[in-house]
Amino acid sequence: MREDDLELCRDLGIDMVDLSIAVSDQQITHKLRHDRTWVLDTIRTHIAKALDLGLEVSIGGEDASRADVNFLLQVAETAQKYGAKRFRFADTVGIMEPFGVFDVIGKLRQAVDIEIEMHAHDDLGLATANTLAAAKAGATHLNTTVNGLGERAGNAALEEVVLGLKQFYDFEMNINMQHYPTVSQRVAQASGRPLSWQKSIVGAGVFTHEAGIHVDGLLKDPLNYQGVDPQEVGRKHQFVLGKHSGTQAVIHVYAELGIALSQEEASLILAQIRHHVTHTKQLPTPFFLENLYCKLQQHTYAPLQPH
Repeated sequence: MREDDLELCRDLGIDMVDLSIAVSDQQITHKLRHDRTWVLDTIRTHIAKALDLGLEVSIGGEDASRADVNFLLQVAETAQKYGAKRFRFADTVGIMEPFGVFDVIGKLRQAVDIEIEMHAHDDLGLATANTLAAAKAGATHLNTTVNGLGERAGNAALEEVVLGLKQFYDFEMNINMQHYPTVSQRVAQASGRPLSWQKSIVGAGVFTHEAGIHVDGLLKDPLNYQGVDPQEVGRKHQFVLGKHSGTQAVIHVYAELGIALSQEEASLILAQIRHHVTHTKQLPTPFFLENLYCKLQQHTYAPLQPH
């Protein structure tokens, strides 16, 4: 970052600046075209300039996941020695796994007293796991994004990290997730990146149940098939009817429509629903279900055509 950029940060009222610099030999040599000594000298020089302007400093270790650990510790120690408040460990290319993250963050925690920030990418689907491992190892700050948006495969998802920290480690966080589905949908719409039906926590299918054995168990006690309480994020379990459904699900769904079914009626309707789903590859709508019940009352059991 140039000195005039630092002055701009001060003039804008920014309290902390992030001074990112490559710390892996790959990027030091082939991107910056310098050596390790230059990196350490640059860190020292730029921290001094930022502090002179009244700014707090975070040193961002770009490509830290591919850095030599001994040099990484030297970078963090240099940052602390010359007045940085925080060091950010960036898994820039998304190649880390939780055990490795726990180990290296633990070493950083032992080497320095400044804040440690984790920045994980999801190229291998491990961004959330790596972020949780970093927190467990002593990281003080975690980078997340709504719905896991970010470069390439994205970053650690805020919703996953928050619930993970709470559920696995009993971390206390002043984050109210009750209206998070609304935030998630707005971000998905604004970004032009719709959510997958099976996206954890916020996807439409996460708390949706079709299988007969699951629905029966949930109706008896939600804890039978509940790993995450949907109320944590302002949601609730939803039952849908399909070819894997059982009669208890049929009775429950119709009850929500204000229609009480006997066991015999539920069995007859279930056969029609399975025929419908098998041939149309679509779940029955409330209108279809109500129409099916009317047909049942008229004793006509021929398969209905979808509306």
